[in-house]
Amino acid sequence: MNRFKLNSIVGISAGLVISGSVLATENGAPSTAPGIYGFSAGYMPPVTDIGAFSIRGSIYKANKNLNGKGDENLSDFSQTVKALSLTYIKMTDTQFQGANYGYGIVIPFLDLDIDGKVPNSNISVVGSDSSIADIQIVPYILQWHPSENLATNTQLQIQIPTGHYSKDDTITTGLNHWTFSPAFNFTYMTDSEIEISSSFQLDINTENKDTNYTSGIEYRHEFAIGQHLTDWTVGLGGFYYKQLTDDKAPASSNIVNGNKGEVVAIGPELSFFRPDLPFVSFHAYKEFKAKNRTQGYTAALLVSQSF
Repeated sequence: MNRFKLNSIVGISAGLVISGSVLATENGAPSTAPGIYGFSAGYMPPVTDIGAFSIRGSIYKANKNLNGKGDENLSDFSQTVKALSLTYIKMTDTQFQGANYGYGIVIPFLDLDIDGKVPNSNISVVGSDSSIADIQIVPYILQWHPSENLATNTQLQIQIPTGHYSKDDTITTGLNHWTFSPAFNFTYMTDSEIEISSSFQLDINTENKDTNYTSGIEYRHEFAIGQHLTDWTVGLGGFYYKQLTDDKAPASSNIVNGNKGEVVAIGPELSFFRPDLPFVSFHAYKEFKAKNRTQGYTAALLVSQSF
């Protein structure tokens, strides 16, 4: 179990903007990207002089854009989201309630493409955008080690509207509102070295001042279970995403308040760690039972190192 304590980091990525017609949250995107907390979710990096750096690349492809009944909003639909996130986390010797205090920042870059048609019409929904996205700051991380087999942490992420945004564009890298995301994460290791990791997060969104639209509160549960095999951990991971409260839109808009989104994703997950080498993890998830959002596949690779 000590291998995690030496050099483990979980990358944090900022949100995606995925445009649609009648979808959950404004433009149908989760405010922060799902699929971040897999193996080692309960562990933050160790206390070091410089801190920990990570790079996370992912690609998301969707061919369905679904409403609340599971029917397609757009025909001939395709969506691609390529993301690259740079993360810095600094854990310190400062103690609070028995936990080590830390902080961090995430700088994401997105490349987005969307293409589709409104059914039974000649109206096309086409767009692309590529730039820096909404930066996340993490003003506090608290890391506990209640026992040899258990690690937990809690943190607050604040997503700042730094990405490109125009209310007239079909798809943009920025959301144009703030998001506050408290999270609790844990990792438990059995005596037979079976790992169970999990993360629970809320996204609380402010109003988009350009559109007077407020996306509802979003909940996400991420999970991973696997077997340790020397330096490798092999198993399954995924997430469950659900919007808890209705969106709020101006009375003059053609968007009906509500449109709660929901989806579940699962797939293989793999990680590698050896002391003095970078921590590496990979997963590939397939989404199921989507409502009021896109449904597709995602793959992500994370590499991190403490200094």
